[in-house]
Amino acid sequence: MPSFKLDGKEIPFEPGDTIIRAAWRQGVEIPHYCWHPGLSVAANCRMCLVEVKSDRPMMMPIVAWDEKSQSYVPANKPKLMPSCQQPAVDGQEVFAQSPEVKKAQASVQEFLLLNHPVDCPICDQAGECKLQDYYEEHQHAPKRKDTEPVHKTKGERFGETIVYDGERCVMCTRCIRFNDEVAGDHVLDMRERGNKNEITLSPGRTLDHKYTLMNEHVCPVGALTSRDFRFKARVWFLKTQQSVCTGCATGCNTLVDFDPRTQTVYRLRPRDNPAVNQYWMCDDGMMSYKRYHEGRIRNAQIRVAAGRMADTDVEDGLEAATNALKRIAGDKLAVVLSAQHSNEDNLALVRLARELGATKLYLAALGGWEGDKILRDADNNPNRRGAELVAGSPLAPLSQLLTDVAAGHVEGAIALGWASAEDAHELMPLARLKTLISLSSNEGALPSVASVVLPVASHAEAAGTFINRKGMAQQSKRAIFAPEGIKPAYETIDALSKALGRDIRLASLSEVRAQLPKAQEAQV
Repeated sequence: MPSFKLDGKEIPFEPGDTIIRAAWRQGVEIPHYCWHPGLSVAANCRMCLVEVKSDRPMMMPIVAWDEKSQSYVPANKPKLMPSCQQPAVDGQEVFAQSPEVKKAQASVQEFLLLNHPVDCPICDQAGECKLQDYYEEHQHAPKRKDTEPVHKTKGERFGETIVYDGERCVMCTRCIRFNDEVAGDHVLDMRERGNKNEITLSPGRTLDHKYTLMNEHVCPVGALTSRDFRFKARVWFLKTQQSVCTGCATGCNTLVDFDPRTQTVYRLRPRDNPAVNQYWMCDDGMMSYKRYHEGRIRNAQIRVAAGRMADTDVEDGLEAATNALKRIAGDKLAVVLSAQHSNEDNLALVRLARELGATKLYLAALGGWEGDKILRDADNNPNRRGAELVAGSPLAPLSQLLTDVAAGHVEGAIALGWASAEDAHELMPLARLKTLISLSSNEGALPSVASVVLPVASHAEAAGTFINRKGMAQQSKRAIFAPEGIKPAYETIDALSKALGRDIRLASLSEVRAQLPKAQEAQV
């Protein structure tokens, strides 16, 4: 593989790579604002300047102060090149830490901060802002400007999700290029020139497509902020865990940002994976974190009268579920897997079904949403393929369960997942079953008609494996702890099997994963 030297370090590169991209792949960051690996090259911030050594060095004539003569004299200096635009060449030598480069970076940084407001204490980008990072690294000098800075628009709503602060903007144009090149919607552009530059909306438009939150994600400073996240948490109090988005069958790789002190998830961000979601996520996927806390089931529930449930502890709930299931013959028992739950949870339920002699398997899944050709799959369930692979055969929909109940083929059921609230009316006939055990982390259609509800850990509270639309098995890791007494679904099902005298031996994550079919092993 061809390579070049960057500050003495050998950097391999692929044909067509630029210097900054090759360095980025090796974990070496050349300072930049406008460059992004998923967007076209703009080369307008000039922060990524490097010195390229060659047989014919490019020099610029300048005047420099001469201490000996105490006057300005003609001189030369190396012509620096933007590394985001400069192709990588085999054998070349590049300097990103030379004195000339450091001086240029400090000058660019000072220029960008001339009119920038000193509002870091109230800026949501504080703690993850490149202006802050590069100031400490490349400038670290007081502002020399002593005139009134240029004032621009502040707190302008670009739509339902994004707020724009023109005074913080460094005009990197990442947001413009994202909307043009990824979202396919030219809704943002630049107006005016020089220090009066601003990002503006197209006339009569708002930022209203399905990927608006990516504008905040690609912004390297605090110019574009999310209305959902603004003023809710400081990033230095948050921890991050790797996960997989449960918004749809694409299975976008995510980063879960949570506060370990309160066990609260505050946001999801895309995690780079060129084979799945590249560098992006849709708005609905990023907002799916709200499921972790909204409508959360925190206690076991037992139906005591029509339309009324009573809270109890998990042990009493398990006892009630055990007694109810003992009264149902295996050939009259329906088992409902979940397209929202992991392979591990679904495998445990399949094992329990086999132990109880139940052969009627169904699938609880959300009803679908608007897909597109970018990331959003028409199936807004993260693990339909995984549930079917664990079951070993296609699964019948809930509509078939209703038909089987009406025909008298099913007298009881045990269901994983919650199904959408929109299905609550259609699933009301399930309330007439002798028993319906619901294993769920959230309120929904299935828990609403259950005779016993057993709370289980949510996606953020348990590690799990999900198979996306491409057949790729991906692992998510636990971010926060479940409420006291609540366990992952596979552990709850294992405890239920023991209470029924049918030990499925899947009490730990390692035991469950050892039993997953080889086709479902997580891909790194």
